[in-house]
Formats: sequence, structure tokens, C-alpha cells
Amino acid sequence: MIAFVRGEVAALTLTSAVLEVGGVGLELMCTPNTLAELRVGQVAALPTSMVVREDSLTLFGFVDDDEKQVFELVQTASGVGPKLAQAMLAVLTPDAVRRAVAGDDVRTLTAVPGIGQKGAQRIILELKDRIGAPTSSGAAPRPSVSEPWRDQVQQGLVGLGWSAKDADRAIETVADQVSTSSTADGSPDVAALLRAALRSLSRA
Repeated sequence: MIAFVRGEVAALTLTSAVLEVGGVGLELMCTPNTLAELRVGQVAALPTSMVVREDSLTLFGFVDDDEKQVFELVQTASGVGPKLAQAMLAVLTPDAVRRAVAGDDVRTLTAVPGIGQKGAQRIILELKDRIGAPTSSGAAPRPSVSEPWRDQVQQGLVGLGWSAKDADRAIETVADQVSTSSTADGSPDVAALLRAALRSLSRA
């Protein structure tokens, strides 16, 4: 088990980060929230969780240990795999997940693409006695993209399970943030715009 990875950020995509460790580039699958904290060329240390399949080894990276803990815990519920667990943390903070489970809040959980009403009820039933209490008092979902940024954000949203129609609607809601969401070189901050789009979808 690889508990964490520390190294220079070599590359960032909409869904992953590559960290160079001892001359080897390790790709970590990350949520938009985690990716927004990273910058190419800077050294980062990310808690990680390894998912082993017969034909693959996948590393998931997290902004902190709390996010990693919730990612691993929700996968103990029936029908929740790593992709769905990551989608939950793309839309909701760890504490928002805890509050939803503790409060039988099916509506909040069904805001996550891939979770229907029955799935949300099953998650609540199976995790309620194990997920623990929120660690803070905040209750908000995860805050969170023609123009190249539009295509990139749409690909990110569709990759997380939203329909193309929903993705297009969310993109329009964040289009006015392009001028204020930019990277050091002046280009649109796609990760920040993707997070904002996710926020708008979770509120819909």
C-alpha cells in the first residue's frame, strides 16, 4: 500500500496529476478540489489510496487524509466503487457526506451523478453507524469550464457522470467567471471553472 506520494508536479489534467518521484512519473487520479491546489513545477505531498484490479493498479490522490478516509469508507457500501466514491468527493466535502448520511439526506446524495434514490438509501443504511460525526460546522457542498476551456470542462463533467445537456447548462452558469478565474499565464483556470460548474449542478 502506498500511503502518500511526495514529489514535483510534472503535469495536470482535468482528472489527474503526475508527480515525479525518484525519476518516475506517478499518475494520481484526483478530484477537481485536489487538482485546484496543485501547480506544475511545485512540490506536493498527497495522501493516496491504491485500487488493485486484475488488469490495473490505480492510485487516487487527495487534498488531505480526511478526504482519503471518506473515499475508502464509502466504498465499503454495496455498489460503491472507486469511481463513484471519487464523484461523491468531487461534489461534496467529506463533512457534507457525513452530514447527509447521519441526517438521512437522500436528496444531497442523489446530487452525485451515479447515485439514485435507492442507492442513496443503501449508502445511508450501511454507513450510518460507521461514518462518524462531521469534523466542522460548515454544511456546504464542495465549491468548485469555439473556447478550449468549454470543451475541457464539458469533458470533465461528462467523465464524472453528468449528461452532456447538464454539462452545457453548467458551463453557461460559470462563463461569466472566466475573466476572474485565470492561471499565472492569463489562461482560464479550468480546474476552478470545473469546480464552479460542479457546484451549480449540485444545487440544481
